[in-house]
Amino acid sequence: MQVKTIQEYIQAGETPEILFWVGCAGSFDERAQRVSRAFSGLLEKAGVKFAILGTEEGCTGDPAKRAGNEFLFQMQAMQNIEVLNGYGIQRIVTACPHCFNTLKNEYPGLGGNYDVVHHTQFLNELLASGRLAIEGGAYKGRKITYHDSCYLGRANGIYEAPRMLMERLDADLVEMKRCRTNGLCCGAGGAQMFKEAEAGDKEVNVERTEEALATGAEIIAVNCPFCMTMIKDGTKHFEKDSEVQVLDIAELLSGAAQS
Repeated sequence: MQVKTIQEYIQAGETPEILFWVGCAGSFDERAQRVSRAFSGLLEKAGVKFAILGTEEGCTGDPAKRAGNEFLFQMQAMQNIEVLNGYGIQRIVTACPHCFNTLKNEYPGLGGNYDVVHHTQFLNELLASGRLAIEGGAYKGRKITYHDSCYLGRANGIYEAPRMLMERLDADLVEMKRCRTNGLCCGAGGAQMFKEAEAGDKEVNVERTEEALATGAEIIAVNCPFCMTMIKDGTKHFEKDSEVQVLDIAELLSGAAQS
C-alpha cells in the first residue's frame, strides 16, 4: 500500500482529491490502525488520490477541550490550522467522529474552514458514483447490529450513512432498543476515555454491550475508534469476544469490496 503525504504530492506538482485525517487512535492504537488500513485500501480500490499529513498531523485537541482545557485545545487547533491552510487543504475525510466533529464544527471559529466528511459518508459517495463496488454476498444472512456513536449521531445528525453501507452487504441488520436519536454512549466520549470510572453500579460500556449482545448479532458494527475499544472491552467482560466480532464499517466493506 503506497500512502503519500501531502508534501509528496506537492513535490510532484499534484493535488490530492482528499486529505485523510488519520487521527491519534488511527495512527497509534494497534486495533484502530487496522481500520486506517482498511479505509486506505478501499480508497485505493476506488482510485481516489488521497494524502495524509504524516508527522505533521497533530491531535485535533478534542480530548483537551472535552476535559475543560480550552487553552491547550486552541494551541493544538491553531497549529493544525496553520499546517492545513499552508497546504491549501479543502476537503478532509476522517474515520474518527471526534476528529470529524472538532474539525467540522470548532475549527471554523479559529480560521480553519474545510469540507469535512466522515468516512461512512465518503464511502457512500464512492458507491453511489460507481467508483467502488460491493459484493453483498460476503455477509448475506449474517446478523449485524450497529452502534451509533455520539459525535456522529446526536452531535451531527448522521444516522443513515452507516446504515446505507450495511444495507449493501445483504446482512440482517438488527437494531438495538436504544438507537439513532435515542442511542446510548459507549462510555468514552467527553474525554471519559482517559479517566477512571466514577462510583456506580455498572460501567456504561457494559450496559451498552449488554444491549448489543441481546440482539443475538454475531457482529457489532461501529464507526469510531473510541467505541471500538469500549465495546470490545464489553464483549471481553461477558466472555463473548471469541464469538462476537466488533468491526468498523470500513472493515466490513473491505471484506466485501470488489477488486
